[in-house]
Amino acid sequence: MAGIYIHIPFCKQACHYCDFHFSTTMGKKEEMLLAIQKELKLRKVELANETVNTIYFGGGTPSVLDTAEINQLIQSVYDNYTVLDQPEITLEANPDDLSSQKIKQLAASKVNRLSIGIQSFFEEDLKLMNRAHNASEARSCIAEASAQFTNISIDLIYGIPDMSNERWTHNIQIALDYNLPHISSYALTVEPKTALEKFIKKGEIKPISDEVSQEHHQILVAALTKAGYVNYEFSNFGKPDYFSQNNTAYWQGKMYLGIGPSAHSFDGVNRSWNINNNPKYIKAINAGIQPREIETLTVNDRYNEYVMTGLRTIWGVSLQKVRLNFGETYATYLMKEATVKIKNGLLKLENDTLFVSPKGKFLSDGIAADLFIVNL
Repeated sequence: MAGIYIHIPFCKQACHYCDFHFSTTMGKKEEMLLAIQKELKLRKVELANETVNTIYFGGGTPSVLDTAEINQLIQSVYDNYTVLDQPEITLEANPDDLSSQKIKQLAASKVNRLSIGIQSFFEEDLKLMNRAHNASEARSCIAEASAQFTNISIDLIYGIPDMSNERWTHNIQIALDYNLPHISSYALTVEPKTALEKFIKKGEIKPISDEVSQEHHQILVAALTKAGYVNYEFSNFGKPDYFSQNNTAYWQGKMYLGIGPSAHSFDGVNRSWNINNNPKYIKAINAGIQPREIETLTVNDRYNEYVMTGLRTIWGVSLQKVRLNFGETYATYLMKEATVKIKNGLLKLENDTLFVSPKGKFLSDGIAADLFIVNL
């Protein structure tokens, strides 16, 4: 089984916190879509022996495409790859793109899962982040989408400057009122060279507080767990049978093909990433060249990635898998380094598997880093 990720590098406007690859100029959209279809054909040999079980449209903002363009890209996958009978096909979408007509068109297509970038139900938060939609659109698009789709996820952001615990709790409750099957929630982070970083440096926006973010995360976990969601990955909460198949495959180290500028791929041993320049990407693909860099992961790299992803999920880090995939030396090292974390209550060992404790959950990335191997 494998997944295909398709990066659509266009947005209506730049969110202040975003450092993903995108362009707000749509002039080369048609050329880009043709290039993406060509790359799908160029790289079909890489999944010749695999069945595609997930197709994921990310970006950028894939919902800026019209439904006919989305359908054409999906058809290109079917034309060049073996696809599961009922694959999970996800489209990331912004509320301002999801008119009633657009939602109905998407529901009639092969897209069967929407991931909607709500971020907040409050106008002041949306303005601070420079989102293209407003609070009213955030609410109405969910109501419209819920009438057509059963598999919907929304994104929410916490740790926003001046967001009180009360407003964050209200944000969560509004989401819960829609009885959605999946919610993803992320701490607002300050990425280099973003507008948010500049505004904070100028004193126009308050700095991000790690303490507030941690408190918001604790509120989030408590509320969603009480409502019946499973916190199956640090930032992701799903009702049973509604975990993201696409993202779960990433965390479990399965193969995926990344198509489009800046998209990443993984074949089990090698990671690769396409050039993050739209004109250069189009030119290379049209010449039959795959514009990407490739990195072969060392055993240490693969061990470190397994520890990092495992501790972020409900599946934890299996010592049996470490022994099987990396050897007894790695398992011994892991337990030696983990012992102090267990004593401090940050990790727990159950059924030969390491998990972060509730106390350690917000610190999971740092805990994982402490268990990494640099030289062995």
